[in-house]
Amino acid sequence: MSADSGGTDLHYLELMELAARIRAREISPVSVTRAQLDRIASLNGMLGSYALVMADVAMAQAKEAETEIAKGRYRGPLHGIPIAVKDLCWTKDCPTAAGMAIYKNYRPAEDATVVRRLRDAGAVLLGKLQLTEGAYSDYHPSVMPPKNPWNADYWAGISSSGSATATAAGMCYGSIASDTGGSIRWPSAVNGVTGLKPTWGRVSRHGVFELAATLDHVGLITRSAVDAGAMLNVIAGSDPYDPTAVLDPVPDYLASIGRNMRGLRLGVDADWNSNDVDAETQSVMSKAVEAFRTLGAVIVEVAFPNVTQSVADWVSNCAVEAAVAHEKTYPARKNEYGSILASVIETGRSLSGFDYQKIILRRLNLRGRVDALFNTINLLLTPAHPFRPPTLAMIKTLGKQPDLIFKLQRYTCPFNMTGHPTITLPGGFAEEGLPIGFQLVAANMDEATLIRAGAAFQGVTSWHHHHPVV
Repeated sequence: MSADSGGTDLHYLELMELAARIRAREISPVSVTRAQLDRIASLNGMLGSYALVMADVAMAQAKEAETEIAKGRYRGPLHGIPIAVKDLCWTKDCPTAAGMAIYKNYRPAEDATVVRRLRDAGAVLLGKLQLTEGAYSDYHPSVMPPKNPWNADYWAGISSSGSATATAAGMCYGSIASDTGGSIRWPSAVNGVTGLKPTWGRVSRHGVFELAATLDHVGLITRSAVDAGAMLNVIAGSDPYDPTAVLDPVPDYLASIGRNMRGLRLGVDADWNSNDVDAETQSVMSKAVEAFRTLGAVIVEVAFPNVTQSVADWVSNCAVEAAVAHEKTYPARKNEYGSILASVIETGRSLSGFDYQKIILRRLNLRGRVDALFNTINLLLTPAHPFRPPTLAMIKTLGKQPDLIFKLQRYTCPFNMTGHPTITLPGGFAEEGLPIGFQLVAANMDEATLIRAGAAFQGVTSWHHHHPVV
């Protein structure tokens, strides 16, 4: 396995480890930021994680953070921490392309709410991370797809691939990502990092380019569950600019860190988790269950609702909402779109209101059944995807293998249809040395339990301490 299983390299510190050193003034935000920019300059040509590097902005923010901390004006754990944001988020006066040729020169007049909140917390913005076209399933022909830092012949995941590869390769200490059907979970799983998809509406979508409004979740990719909790503390919460952002107060997501799993009920659907799931992925989940049992969790057998119709509905649901999101530029500028995104928009434009209403009703039915399940359990464990990390050659065949697409989506899309929060955790390695992750799901608005469980698991395992050698 080509991996660093720990070590003390500065670029592979966890965010909270770095925060403690910065607060103690053992490490300077300026020196850390300069080191990160040097690493990006060295690796980005090979990995393609960044669409835009904001070196001047980052250095100015680092100097400001250093001055404030020296004067005792410490803003919190993100103060002076170099992070990066998916190039789906508006960044004032900086290009925000959303992976699209149409927007390559677009410079927003304001920050997305998540970007503003990061700035207010004193974070250092290294740049904008690459993604698929419009955050759908393929890259625009003009974009170089990010490479998996563990092995460039393997898949780096879908739209939040830049966020995952940068975090995994030590090119930022955490990143903003988004997930409409699996785009935080797949990249996190195959890159060996921690991905948090909050409840729909827990994080404002203001200033974040839409793919499908009711399916889009703005979230995080980090090196640990604790780091995810620290970042969620900053970006979560209501927003007057986004009426769909939930009004519930934001808890302290780090308050339960250090607690075991005692008293928590972990649901496992043994049939769903094993049917057509490869042996290595099943082994990772079995070992995870035993770790949670040791930590005090009660393992509960459950039967998850059949997701076959839900996965099929996700495609049409996403297509309709994507067509609405792009109505100002499609079909007017159709020739500037890649073929895959254009195709899904065409599908959405052709779907009847009659058929769309049926999807809405089935979606509400599924959401109600999943809500009911969480009356009996606190967490649900599933694969992130049912097979070891796929090669790029295998991914290129997806369009010709609908059964393979369904397999890939069946553990992710349903939780965009219902809006439930998830956390993806590294849980082991395939024979080829590629990471394998698994997924925990919680009741709506219960990210705190996901972070508690993730931190407990990572307290007794070391999978998240393995890093690619690049």
